[in-house]
Amino acid sequence: MADDPRTHLVLGGARSGKSRYAEEVIRARPAPWIYVATAEAMDAEMETRIARHRAERGAGWETCEAPLDLAGALARAPAGAAVLVDCLTLWLTNVLLAERDVPAEIDRLVALVAGETRPLVLVANEVGLGIVPDNALARAFRDHAGILNQRLAAVVDRVVFTVAGVPMVVK
Repeated sequence: MADDPRTHLVLGGARSGKSRYAEEVIRARPAPWIYVATAEAMDAEMETRIARHRAERGAGWETCEAPLDLAGALARAPAGAAVLVDCLTLWLTNVLLAERDVPAEIDRLVALVAGETRPLVLVANEVGLGIVPDNALARAFRDHAGILNQRLAAVVDRVVFTVAGVPMVVK
């Protein structure tokens, strides 16, 4: 493992502190900082949540919205920028609901991350710790999320699991 890992995958449950940790990793790098957001504001509560998160990040961040074309957004990010993607789980949901070819989208993203030369932090929920979902779509989502996380973990320099705000280095 490198002393100064370039690429990170930060995993954890909802509200585990993974986004806060990921932002700290990026802020330790020189600006510019690119925040690639995969969430879409589908209702007033989500609009408020997104606005609050932007305000909490503060100055110095450029936001790029990429609910579906995540690999394209990463490819277009400036070469010298440190990039944070939050979150892969929402991106995967968007891809599934848009009825895109999920394995092909995962392949595209993993290939891009494997060749990444700039600082990159990817945030994702760990969904494999719960019960087996009771419907086919939820099971497919869980399976794709597990595969996505495993494939990315294999190509990044560092994997961190967050629990109750505490980051634990896994790789």
